Amino acid sequence: MSGNERIIIFDTTLRDGEQSPGCSMNLEEKLRMAHLLDELGVDVIEAGFPVASPGDFEAVNQIAKTVKSASVCGLSRAIKGDIQAAGDAIKPATKEGRGRIHTFISTSPLHMKYKLQMPPDEVLNAVSESVTFARSLTDDVEWSAEDASRTEDDFLCRAVEAAIKAGATTINIPDTVGYSVPEEYGAKIAMLFARVPNIDKAVISTHCHNDLGLAVANSLAGVAAGARQIECTINGIGERAGNAALEEIVMAMRTRTDMLPYENNIDTKRITKTSRILSAITGFSVQPNKAIVGANAFAHASGIHQDGVLKNVQTYEIMTPESVGLTESKLVMAKHSGRHAFRKKLEELGFDLGDNALQEAFDRFKRLADKKKEIYEDDLIALVEDEVVRHNETLRFISLQVIAGTTGPQTAELCLNVEGEEKCVKVEGKGPVDAIFKAVRAIYPHEEAHLKLYQVHAITGGTDAQAEVTVRLEENGKTVNGQGADADTLVASARAYVNAVNKLLLKRQQKNPQKMGVNP
Repeated sequence: MSGNERIIIFDTTLRDGEQSPGCSMNLEEKLRMAHLLDELGVDVIEAGFPVASPGDFEAVNQIAKTVKSASVCGLSRAIKGDIQAAGDAIKPATKEGRGRIHTFISTSPLHMKYKLQMPPDEVLNAVSESVTFARSLTDDVEWSAEDASRTEDDFLCRAVEAAIKAGATTINIPDTVGYSVPEEYGAKIAMLFARVPNIDKAVISTHCHNDLGLAVANSLAGVAAGARQIECTINGIGERAGNAALEEIVMAMRTRTDMLPYENNIDTKRITKTSRILSAITGFSVQPNKAIVGANAFAHASGIHQDGVLKNVQTYEIMTPESVGLTESKLVMAKHSGRHAFRKKLEELGFDLGDNALQEAFDRFKRLADKKKEIYEDDLIALVEDEVVRHNETLRFISLQVIAGTTGPQTAELCLNVEGEEKCVKVEGKGPVDAIFKAVRAIYPHEEAHLKLYQVHAITGGTDAQAEVTVRLEENGKTVNGQGADADTLVASARAYVNAVNKLLLKRQQKNPQKMGVNP
């Protein structure tokens, strides 16, 4: 640390990020991401919304039991039952002084009139009562003014003052719908510091959505105005256009210390690994031109740029790939590479697999190496991520034979392992992909699920490039994304569809899920 002011990094990937359609995670995946976030160095992990479902409660509770360093936070509305559920879920962390309850209520005229249908005075009473009750369960209480950026200044001041008086230690000022611009959002934070008499007794937090592409800029403007906590997500995932991206926030601070003289606890060399694993778990690919973690973030295609980089890398790179965990490998992988070299290569790429997963990935690597002359890093990443998302699936892909062409009929002969039993079918379709998807349905019926997206892209160049397929299914208003990768596009399609069906099954297993519409 250089002595600059410290910014608290509050990660809400597992709560607000998971609310992104198709982005849901099961318990094992949430635990894995929580440990990665802890290793990354985030200060607070918002682990979920405990009252939403038994599955959410269990996830928050298990994370509270196992996370070693970060505080663990549970979200709640300004309702006693919600707050009690959050308090119970985070109790293991609270015993160690690392449990936080995050309660919220809307404060904008629009939300109070149409969403809450409560007059302002009742909202103020709810603020005081909810924070007081939360404070009886833990010493660390955060309060959020939902839709703060569209809240009248006078009322926002009264609400913030009431929350702090009731015991809130952190006050969050969300730009819930991504409406603000940086100058306006910074002015809102500065206004609170100027007008709320007890503002010095709480940490002020930003929580900005990206509807206008300004989430990171607004967050940094809030910090410049006095906020000392930023709420963000890995890869910027979240409702609608997403949240402020943790990696962009952190690297902006590291790169522009002259303009942003702040410190944080993030180990930036773990950013790429964390980004890749989240992408594998959720099925949400990172766009190539995404800042910091996109595939093209450190790529130079222009001849002028390439010439400059060769002469001095700083001509066109304001940060090094190594600073975010990208390293140039000295290991070249080919068909004769051994298991030890394969493991070492995966470690360089940020993956730490158990013995069984490693063996499965190694076997697939050998099969791929028989088909491809050159194995690129992107090939290995796709291969390993494909194994990661398949861990503990109810349905597992075994084999596929497809007949396609202009004469027809197009048929798919598919074998899946269903809870330990091998099942095979042969099905005709309007095309090879249609036949594959019908075959999955024949083996494991799911008639209420509808295909919303089928997308294919090549991982690398060349006619022997691996294909990565994304499939989106919707069932009863719930959306999931499935991913699959293989040198054969049709096999990748089958893997992606099976992965999506498995995610639907996990959603079905959640008992009494409730749609809360939570989006501070």
